[in-house]
Amino acid sequence: MKFIFITGGVASSLGKGLTAASLGRLLKARGLRVVLQKLDPYINVDPGTMNPFQHGEVFVTEDGAETDLDLGHYERFIDENLTRDSNVTAGMVWWTVISKERKGEFLGDTVQVIPHITNEIKERILKVARPGVDVVITEVGGTVGDIESLPFLEAIRQLRHEVGRGNVFNVHVSLVPYLKTTGELKTKPTQHSVRELRGIGIQPDAIVCRSDRPIPKATKEKISLLCDVEAEAVVSAPDVASVYEIPLVLHNEGIDAYIVQHLGLSARPPDLSEWRALVERASRVSGEARIAVVGKYVDLPDAYLSVTEALRHAAIEVGIGLRIDWVASDQLEREGRTEELADYDGLLVPGGFGVRGVEGKIQAITCAREKQVPFLGLCLGLQLAVVEFSRNVVGLEGANSTEFDPDTPHPVIDLLPEQRGVEGLGGTMRLGAYPCKLRPGTKAWKAYGTDLVHERHRHRYEVNPKYRPPLEKAGLITSGESPDGRLVEVVELEGHPWFVACQFHPEFKSRPTRPHPLFRGFLEAAAERARSRSLQPASKPRS
Repeated sequence: MKFIFITGGVASSLGKGLTAASLGRLLKARGLRVVLQKLDPYINVDPGTMNPFQHGEVFVTEDGAETDLDLGHYERFIDENLTRDSNVTAGMVWWTVISKERKGEFLGDTVQVIPHITNEIKERILKVARPGVDVVITEVGGTVGDIESLPFLEAIRQLRHEVGRGNVFNVHVSLVPYLKTTGELKTKPTQHSVRELRGIGIQPDAIVCRSDRPIPKATKEKISLLCDVEAEAVVSAPDVASVYEIPLVLHNEGIDAYIVQHLGLSARPPDLSEWRALVERASRVSGEARIAVVGKYVDLPDAYLSVTEALRHAAIEVGIGLRIDWVASDQLEREGRTEELADYDGLLVPGGFGVRGVEGKIQAITCAREKQVPFLGLCLGLQLAVVEFSRNVVGLEGANSTEFDPDTPHPVIDLLPEQRGVEGLGGTMRLGAYPCKLRPGTKAWKAYGTDLVHERHRHRYEVNPKYRPPLEKAGLITSGESPDGRLVEVVELEGHPWFVACQFHPEFKSRPTRPHPLFRGFLEAAAERARSRSLQPASKPRS
């Protein structure tokens, strides 16, 4: 088994996750079996209860784990489903060790960071090193020098000693800033970062240099000399227009070939034809579809990262340019100005929790329904589409979700009977993949091209079965449901270009080379609207 560890220095958000995902793609393209993992140093057990403004999106795996958003990058790049074992937090580690101590499993030993915490971390790294896997790529969150990251760095230092130095490759991602005042790329931050890493006992085998421009040969040679890394292992990773260009950039720098040689892996030359075709298609799109995403966390786009990427995947497939405008639902709620939304080619209402901005989302859904604007609702987007339709079409005054109004006269969205009284924020959650049976002839069925699908969920409340008959009679069709017919999974409107909402999160299963069917259908409708509007004659100026 071979291990690649990705660490970061100088600053956060340099792209460690994208570097790990890109290396995974390159090694898989060489015929190797790869699994990726993220070690997060925060004390939360998982990001499920964390504020999206602080942490960004919560990515849900097939087996129902609430994980870091980097797992979304991993899955999209290697096109494989990961499990809960691919996300390890300090909270998980400490919780497990303290639980073992309480049960007496350490036989009275003094429990310490070394060896007990570091041993637990190593066990979790080795847990993903299953039979059939050639390479484990593990990203260590945070930056070198953070006190929270030290146990994780110590664990990977020990692991290299235990599994053999020839079986471990350390990649350090560091910032090489450009100073306009001197017109120079400065290597000192990287030097200090590597010195800090070496002080912990880890010598990087390769350095990925992040910058806003390519790193020249002379600068690479300087970093090589001062950081004791071979010149061919100093990699230039400049900013790119699309994250999907990163694997090709790293491959052109030769890092995948260097890793294969260093670890003694038996691998073929990489087949990157599919990935090159993706990047080429992305560069040849024409026109532009304007999509408004109406959400409550729009000040931090990372809160909807998978939604954004799924839209991009579909736009590339459809062959149209994409412009995403972020619309704050709470501001929409206060101002009540929805007429501008009718000018968009598509409206998307993503998931979320809490009452803030809910009425603004409902106003946006009303606009999409009445103005025939292509609409896609995700999770909460489905629930609010049901609320909107119940109020404004069926005539159920005051209809709402009991999440937002426990005393609503028409609880069209409610907890199931078995969920009531369950304690804990996660106790009533439906998490992970569940089956969905599609109704033949509907838009959802045509988009998927099959009768049964499995999609990932993250929610508590469901469509109240009591209200399904009046909703369907008025034209809101249940086009997807649980196999037993009890739970509503997809709804859509008859006679609308594209009004589809789903109780699950399809964005988690979209891939750049395989867009999700619902996003593809949404973008096809948006593209048709955009192109038809572009053909309309310009209005004459007023006299």
